Amino acid sequence: MLRALVGILIALTSLVSAEKPLKAWVTEFNRIDELVPHTLSGHIPNEDALAFLEANIPRFDCPDPELVRSYYFRWWTFRKHIRKTPEGYVITEFLPEVPWARAYNTINCPAGHHFREGRWLNDSTILEDYARFYFGENAKGKPRQYSFWAADSVLQHCMVTGDTTLAEELLDALIANYREWEKVHQTDDGLFWQIDDRDGMEVSVGGSGKRPTINSYMQADAFAITLICGWANRWELRQEFASKAIKLRRLINQQLWDPEAQFYKTIPYRPEGSRHRLGETVDHGPWVDVRELHGYTPWYFNIPESGKGREVVWKQLLDPEGFAAPYGPTTAEQRHPGYQVSRQGHECQWNGPSWPFATSITLTAMANVLQNYEQDVISKLDYLKQLRIYSKSHRLERPNNKDVCWIDENLHPHTGEWLARSLLVEK
Repeated sequence: MLRALVGILIALTSLVSAEKPLKAWVTEFNRIDELVPHTLSGHIPNEDALAFLEANIPRFDCPDPELVRSYYFRWWTFRKHIRKTPEGYVITEFLPEVPWARAYNTINCPAGHHFREGRWLNDSTILEDYARFYFGENAKGKPRQYSFWAADSVLQHCMVTGDTTLAEELLDALIANYREWEKVHQTDDGLFWQIDDRDGMEVSVGGSGKRPTINSYMQADAFAITLICGWANRWELRQEFASKAIKLRRLINQQLWDPEAQFYKTIPYRPEGSRHRLGETVDHGPWVDVRELHGYTPWYFNIPESGKGREVVWKQLLDPEGFAAPYGPTTAEQRHPGYQVSRQGHECQWNGPSWPFATSITLTAMANVLQNYEQDVISKLDYLKQLRIYSKSHRLERPNNKDVCWIDENLHPHTGEWLARSLLVEK
């Protein structure tokens, strides 16, 4: 999963000097599977990786060799997660089979990232199959198992290919998906609620409720459906979803923005009859009293209003008492008493460890601020520093003190240790 590395660096690919051939990178990464036991591959084995990548991915080069190394490693890894099924291609989150997955070991939680990254592949069939797996006539995927910015993902793919056929074909299914979210997760005030675990962010400090994540995803999907309806000449539906997008954007900016903390935050919410855990840190207003990294999600979709001064939120990303750490931003602000990096309990915790899933959203959001907003809070150099930290985190130290490129679930933000991996080994 390339995430932010693709989104920003893709514009530079026409200037590639190709100082180190792609073959050399693939050879290096293939050795990882010889050094680290129990590694697996999907449809395209290591011996075919070079041919696949040569035919499908944009080339990239820059003066920082570690960024280049991470860029190609992410593509090499993405290739491992492509699986061929009787329904066509899908993208997996985990290479080993996991019990909470659905058909063909798929999990929709990271699917938005899969589409944002995979849209740059020359072979568009892979993502077209994947989209139909969730929304086609004989769909086997479960698009509401976790939160997922589905319509926006299909839209982003079509905007790269220049072909709107897929989006128009799946439009009715995308609308039906949106309406199901409204039935189950929309509250009386128009905002959406979600269990933190179903956001893929279990054991969070702020807990469940009206979270910036699910609301940003739904606003982006409403906007995407609006555009697709225009392509398909579905004008009444276009007007309906444009109204939904406008209303939800207003609610996010009015209700999820904590003016005292100057941050987008969760409002605890418990549906009638629900027993899911709520955040227990409310001490003023309707919001939890903790800033969490997912508060940057609205910027991923350019939801914050211009001219309101809300770019001040980005100071927290650079603050060591906020989210700043040497191996990636923490998922909760470090000044909060609920922040911890624990070796006890569930191996996947969002109360402190750094997660590439969230870091990539944050980096894309940060890039949007630099490109689309007038502000003087963060600079391009700030972004480059965060990107290099993200790249640095993609390493695993071996017993001989030589690191190899690696990606896993979450890591210790101050040491670079892959926590979930270590805890599972210890168990």
